[in-house]
Amino acid sequence: MSDTLNIPVDNYTSPSPVCVNSKEKIVNVLNLMQENHCRHIPVVDDKKVVGILSERDIYKAYYHKENCDALLAKDLMTKNVYRVNKNENLEKVVFYMSDKKIGSALVEDDLEEIAGIFTATDALNALVEIMRCDLD
Repeated sequence: MSDTLNIPVDNYTSPSPVCVNSKEKIVNVLNLMQENHCRHIPVVDDKKVVGILSERDIYKAYYHKENCDALLAKDLMTKNVYRVNKNENLEKVVFYMSDKKIGSALVEDDLEEIAGIFTATDALNALVEIMRCDLD
């Protein structure tokens, strides 16, 4: 791995993501996403991450199901959440997300509490900044 990207993922992480609990209605989750201009929301019960919802997960459900008003976060969430420590190498996180086709990584502090969320958009922002630094 190159020295250029030897920086912590936390440098490009979106801090303090909006979270919902597993019993939140999907329509409310979608409204939160729209209000907060985000496409991924961690699902947390009793301060513990139990899953993550993407905007795409919700739209797919609306496309395939007739009664989405009854769906809850737990019905659509991805349970296997990609989590990284805030000090994890940016390059390692980006390559893993790309390889596994993952749209986001939950970034945790040293106490394994949510510090933020790192998304594909954050990765693009990092790329732009790094490219600008290389041009200088």
